[in-house]
Amino acid sequence: MDSYCHSCAMPLNQEAKSVSKDYCKYCCDDKGNLKSNEVVKQGIAHWFTQWQGVDMKQALVRAEYYMLSMPAWASK
Repeated sequence: MDSYCHSCAMPLNQEAKSVSKDYCKYCCDDKGNLKSNEVVKQGIAHWFTQWQGVDMKQALVRAEYYMLSMPAWASK
């Protein structure tokens, strides 16, 4: 079974693997530290604009709610 990024839920497969065991290469820096909430939110929102066809304003709102369900952001 694949493991998943604790920040965005991306499968930690070969394409998204990073130096962190918990975060994908899009959610952490080259040392494995989680990027800021705002940086990750922008990335997820961009994904929503492509995947769901919504504008950036709506995508940012959805990204905030989505992130609350992720272990990295649930208690923040």
